[in-house]
Formats: sequence, C-alpha cells, structure tokens
Amino acid sequence: MAFLKSRGLITAAAGLAIGVVNGLLGAGGGMIAVPLLKKMGLEQREAHANAVAIILPISIVSAVLYLIKDYVKISDAIPFIPTGLLGAFIGTLILKKIKPSWLKRIFAVFMLYAGIRLLLR
Repeated sequence: MAFLKSRGLITAAAGLAIGVVNGLLGAGGGMIAVPLLKKMGLEQREAHANAVAIILPISIVSAVLYLIKDYVKISDAIPFIPTGLLGAFIGTLILKKIKPSWLKRIFAVFMLYAGIRLLLR
C-alpha cells in the first residue's frame, strides 16, 4: 500500500485510465492495471492479484450503470455467472503454482488474442 501513497497523482491517473477502459471494453482495465502495478514495484503474481481487486469494484459500478441504462439484460449474463465464479476460484488456486515467467506469457497470449480478434472484426 505504501507504493500507492508515494505516487498519488500517477495512481489517480492510472485509476482513471483503468476505469475508462474497463467501462468501455468490459474488464479490459486489467490489461492496463497489471503492467502499471508491475512498474510500480509489484511482483508478477501480486500485480495480477491486485489488478483483480482493482477491477472488481470498477466492474460492479460499470455493471450497475449498464443495467440502469438498459444496455444489459441480467438474463443474458446469469448463465455465465456460476461457471465464471468457479473459474475465478480455480484461477486463484493455481496462481501461486504458476511461475511468474509463465504467468507473463499467458497474459501476453490473451492480450495478443484479444487485440487480433478486435482488429479482425
């Protein structure tokens, strides 16, 4: 937590960027959060875990606003929630077992996949 206090303006700007990207793209704010947290001194695993903690409240606010503005039907999301929660649980359990170098590679593959998919649509 001390690393955040020493960089108040930078973390505020980063939080704003993460929130905007997350609001526009879904949970895409993690793609910004992880590299920023690493640059601020966190280890790979800590950066991923903290990114999830950052994204959770931002995603909740985005989801509520999307529901209020009628952009989302809860009935469309409900089928994904149980297995999504199970996946989150499994991911949390295996995070400590994955070497940071592999975690970095896995993250990069998902980022590349997302980027290519968006470009080809």
